[in-house]
Amino acid sequence: MSNDLRAQIHHKLIESGEKERLKDHLRMRLIECGWRDQLKVHAKDIVRERGLERVKLEDLVKEITSKGRTLVPDSVKRELLIKIKDFLAQQQNI
Repeated sequence: MSNDLRAQIHHKLIESGEKERLKDHLRMRLIECGWRDQLKVHAKDIVRERGLERVKLEDLVKEITSKGRTLVPDSVKRELLIKIKDFLAQQQNI
């Protein structure tokens, strides 16, 4: 996908308010499937293992981000992709 097309899609998502709706839907689905709780436990485990004084925020964020991406269920990813495709199919200018 070209950068220009990606920028057009991003603009349409923002302009229509669909990006916020998709973010809200994703947030809800991640909470429902326990993703958020899993990351909280993982973060607490890291702090417990290393000690609060030896954990840097940047390192914690980096590890949590990496772990968070791997923990997103494939079903949630597919669902979000379908919603994006449906939105784009409804648009006449892209």
